[in-house]
Formats: sequence, structure tokens, C-alpha cells
Amino acid sequence: MNAALKPVASPHVMNTYGRLPIAMSHGRGCRLWDTNGKEYLDALGGIAVNTLGHGHPKLVPALQDQIAKLIHSSNYYHVPDQEKLAQMLVERSGMTNVFFCSTGLEANEAALKLARKYGHDKGIERPEIVVYEKAFHGRSIATLSATGNPKVQAGFGPLVEGFIRVPLNDIEALKKATVGNPNVVAVFFETIQGEGGVNPMRAQYLQDVRALCDQRDWLLMIDEVQCGMGRTGKWFAHQWAGIVPDVMPLAKGLGSGVPIGAVVAGPKAANIFQPGNHGTTFGGNPLAMRAGVETIRIMEEDGLLENAARVGAHLRARLEKSLGGHPGLKEIRGQGLMIGVELNKPCGVLTQRACDAGLLLSVTADSVIRMVPPLIMTTAEADEVADILLPLIHAFLAE
Repeated sequence: MNAALKPVASPHVMNTYGRLPIAMSHGRGCRLWDTNGKEYLDALGGIAVNTLGHGHPKLVPALQDQIAKLIHSSNYYHVPDQEKLAQMLVERSGMTNVFFCSTGLEANEAALKLARKYGHDKGIERPEIVVYEKAFHGRSIATLSATGNPKVQAGFGPLVEGFIRVPLNDIEALKKATVGNPNVVAVFFETIQGEGGVNPMRAQYLQDVRALCDQRDWLLMIDEVQCGMGRTGKWFAHQWAGIVPDVMPLAKGLGSGVPIGAVVAGPKAANIFQPGNHGTTFGGNPLAMRAGVETIRIMEEDGLLENAARVGAHLRARLEKSLGGHPGLKEIRGQGLMIGVELNKPCGVLTQRACDAGLLLSVTADSVIRMVPPLIMTTAEADEVADILLPLIHAFLAE
């Protein structure tokens, strides 16, 4: 790349991101081009956001139509597409009601507020919520407190109290941590942890926690912000275990790039919030609602859940065939088009090396290569991902 054309850090933008030295110009499908005209294969999808890829021929005209009509009105008034999108989410989740916001952080914050009010309504003065090691729920003070990463918490104390932290996939540890505690009101986790390193909850564990929540009258709150919306081959990743949560935050892929968040609630949590308890300025705006409605419609028309399962299995098989048995590989994890490749040493340099080779991905939890591409990815494109990535991994592990 011509150094003169390399994007530089702006003196006016806060230095909150360790950015790669490129800027994107435009995209089509699973391809992006930077401002220098270099082409990239997108295996990151805006971090699990661009469900339909870039410039989708069905989504673009629908959004253009909506922008020409109405972008924002206010929640002082009814927004017809809120009702439409809520119904679509309720039908696909088996739950009953939806609150719309603008981000995953907001959705998770609303879930925490729901849990606390649930406790207060039962006469619990200091409600406590079970959360997990390695979890990531956002960067507000409350969601940061629920997050299980000391690095992102550092410098922001005192954190919010009222959280009990437990390890993944250990039902006895959960029981032990809560035994005799009358203040517990909810259990809150990601079905597959994203930022924590693509760590899945086992199906049996999910079923056991659902049963425990029923037994103890707790809310089961499942964060599907990154692993939901068809990414694993079902609408929501917890559905592989055949369970239904009481509260389910969504965001990321729900609007295919238009900022959107949602909290879907079942009967136990649907009526906790009443007018005045919670709100948002931008949440549920007509543009975001149209984006959500069209995203789900197109996903079903184009069979993208089946595609995510099929292409994800194909890509994972390619990775396992090449890396299986390599002493530098710890594990390949995930489901559908949410794949993590954990190596035995920190591999952050691979983000830049892959970028230089024309492939966009990320490294999370220091040593996990994460791929969450658009759900429109083809098996041929998955092969391209493998063809670019595997030599980079082998070379890195040989260093």
C-alpha cells in the first residue's frame, strides 16, 4: 500500500480503537474494497453484523424506500414496523413480547434492569444475578460489571455490585455459588461467548440451567447478541438445546448493519416493565425496524439458516483437516458461521497478516482466531477463506 494513502489516526477522534491502517470504500456480497481499491474477502461481517453481506440487492432498495418515507418519529407514537418485527421475533423464538433499542449493550442493560425489577417486585431488596467467567456483555458500567474480563474492567471501578460469577458448563458450581442465597433473581450468559473466545455452552448444561431456573423461580436470560439471528443454523443458538429463555437480548445481525437492538421476553418477564420504567430515543425507529423486517424476510427467502449451517460445517472441516493434530492447535470451536480457532500462543499479529493477504477476520481472547462472516457466504468463498488463512496459521505456528 502506498504509505501516502494510508489512513492515519485523526487528531479529533478519540483514540479508543487499535485500528488497522485501511479504510473501507464499498462492498458487494462478501467482498469489500478499501479506499486504495484493494479487495478483501470478509470473514468478519462487521463483527457478526452484516448478515446479508454488503449492498444486498433486496435490502438496499427497501432501505432507500424507507429513508425516503421516514427515518425517525419517536416512541410517543406507534411505529407499525415495530409491531411487524416484534411479531416476527416472537414467532421465531416462542416468546411473547419485545422491547426495541439500538445496540447490544442497551439490550443487555435492559435485561439487567428487568432482572432487578423482577427481584424488587418479589420483595428482594438487593437482587443478585449470576454471570460467567470470560463473558462479554458490553461496556456500560453495569454491562461491564457483568462482563468477565478484568482487562476491559480495569480503570473503571468501582463496578456495579450484585453479580455472582461462575465457570462455564459446570452446573454443580452454579448450585454451589447460589446455595441458600435468597437474593438470586436471574442467570445471564451467552449461548456461545463471542469476545470471550467463541466458547459454547453445552446443550445439557443449557437444559440443566433452564430446569434450575424453573425450580428456583429465577429468570433465564440468554444473550444472543452475537450468536443469534441465524448464525449457528437456527434462529437463536440456544434452540439447539430445545429450551426457551425468559429474556433474550439481540442486536448485531438483526438489522444487517443498521443499528438495532431488542429484548425479547417470555411470559415470566414480559410485563415487568411498565410505562416510565424504561425507554430509548432511537430504539424502534422506522428505519431500524424496516431493516429488521427485511433482514428476516430475506433470510427466509434465501434459506440463510441452512446456508450458515452448511457453509460453516464445510469451512470447519477444511480447518480441521489441515490443522487437526497440529501441536500448535488447541481447539476449533463454534457452530455454523461462528468459528473460533484457538492456538497455543497469542496470535494477534494474524489480524494484520490476514488483512495484508486480503482476508478480514479478528483475534479475540489473545489466541483465538474468530470468523463470523455474512450468512450469504458460499462454500467456494469458504474455501477461499481457508486457502488464505491456513498457510498463515501454519507459518505463524512454525515461528
